[in-house]
Amino acid sequence: MGAGGKGACAGCITRVPYATLIAVIMCWAGVGVFCGTMYRGVNLTLRLLQDVFRLDKGLQWVEPTQLAFVILGASMAALALMILGTAILATGATRQEVYRSSKGRVGGRVASAAFIFITYILLIAWLIVLACCIVMTIFYTLSWGVCSTKEIQYDEQKIDFYPFHFMFPEGTQRINMEVEGQKEIKMFCKDYVERAEVMFILATIACFIVVMSLVHFLMALSANYAHIRGHDKFTELQDLQDLTSETMTLTDREAVYIKG
Repeated sequence: MGAGGKGACAGCITRVPYATLIAVIMCWAGVGVFCGTMYRGVNLTLRLLQDVFRLDKGLQWVEPTQLAFVILGASMAALALMILGTAILATGATRQEVYRSSKGRVGGRVASAAFIFITYILLIAWLIVLACCIVMTIFYTLSWGVCSTKEIQYDEQKIDFYPFHFMFPEGTQRINMEVEGQKEIKMFCKDYVERAEVMFILATIACFIVVMSLVHFLMALSANYAHIRGHDKFTELQDLQDLTSETMTLTDREAVYIKG
């Protein structure tokens, strides 16, 4: 490879926003796993409520929740791409080419500030989602702990959820709050709780990865904002230096002309 090829390769490397690129990869991976596992986990929870506890009322939230996961994943992917685009424009030699004019630098600062605000709001939202995932994971872990005790036998014992009747819809009969018999206990423990626990554990981990990616985005966007603002001051200083150089050159020419 010649000197020109090496220089072009080095120039491309310096134009890559590695911090933002890592955050994008984390965001896409986390959102993808989160949407898939939460969709499956919510579906298992719905089937658990319908098949084991025989609940049909008050479950209208399930379909909108699953649709919200799909919309959330698509919006996060699009946002990550837009942030990556702004990061590329604010990195290395690209920044010097794009933000030469004062209007371009103002637009870059406004874009960075807007993405910082949006990312901050999304970070708060994902922290709330993370808290909900932790609650659901704890619930299913405790339920699996109950299923794993020696007192629970598929053919003899039952699991009574009547002490938690306040969590059931109003008007639910007590018999529907009891998991009794080999078929129901196996359905509750093996078919639903065991699988849903794995789904919610993976969803919690994926949600944590998304939160970390948003923190990376905030750091990268703040750095890009500072770089654009610093480039603005550097450009003003360079213009002042060029003006000073031109003035000194004209002064030297006038002195030479007078001497001549």
